Amino acid sequence: MTDRDLIDLAVQASKNAYVPYSHFPVGAALECADGTVFTGCNVENAALGSTICAERTAVCKAVSEGHRDFIRIAVYGDGEGYCYPCGACRQFLAEFAPEIEVLSAKSGRYVSNKLSELMPYTFHF
Repeated sequence: MTDRDLIDLAVQASKNAYVPYSHFPVGAALECADGTVFTGCNVENAALGSTICAERTAVCKAVSEGHRDFIRIAVYGDGEGYCYPCGACRQFLAEFAPEIEVLSAKSGRYVSNKLSELMPYTFHF
């Protein structure tokens, strides 16, 4: 799967977002080592702490299906800047794949970083 294919899946996932408060849909597509891809979108809630980001939605779907070996994630949001995972999502991803490749995308463009570059000091027991 190409970077563009993975980003396209993230764009499609963003269309399912439930965002009545921020009005900022985000989609994610998480690729596993075996080629399986799980998508997610952000789902907001009036109790804002209960909101879940697209990245964590994709990870939870993957883990609930028995997948834990993640190699890449594409994150898409149609904003002015590239859509990077928030700090909570970075830590969540680091639990499973501290060296995962993160494709941060916006309107037709993207950048690639290792998660360890975006969050060099993750929390581990």
